[in-house]
Amino acid sequence: MLRGLPDGGRAAALVGALALWLVAGSGCDTALDARRATLCRRAVPALAPPAAEISLLRVGPGASRGSVRVDYRLAGGSGSLPRAEATRPRFLVCQFGAGDDLTALTTEQGPVNGAALYLLRRYYLATPEAEAADPGAR
Repeated sequence: MLRGLPDGGRAAALVGALALWLVAGSGCDTALDARRATLCRRAVPALAPPAAEISLLRVGPGASRGSVRVDYRLAGGSGSLPRAEATRPRFLVCQFGAGDDLTALTTEQGPVNGAALYLLRRYYLATPEAEAADPGAR
């Protein structure tokens, strides 16, 4: 394919192919990162007290590879949270395996145990209720 091209043409074709490969690869990573961020955000309402309003502060990469960190605050919808609780910054770190497989979840209070993580993954994160409660979708 590249034999008929002069040396400069071959180099340009190789650079173009490399650029296309990099762009295609980064697009997949971007889509995967977005899916991971969405799943992590959707876990916040499930762990928050009932009727609490969630205010996202930051959603971004976590400290380790394959993780997403969500920083947020809570406000009581009807003044149900004490002021100290409402102003305290909170966080959630979601660790992912291959693709968007949620493998671990840690809050400011510590890790979420295996059974709770399983129930969250299996029966909540992919539901219409989780989509509707997603604090980043509002």
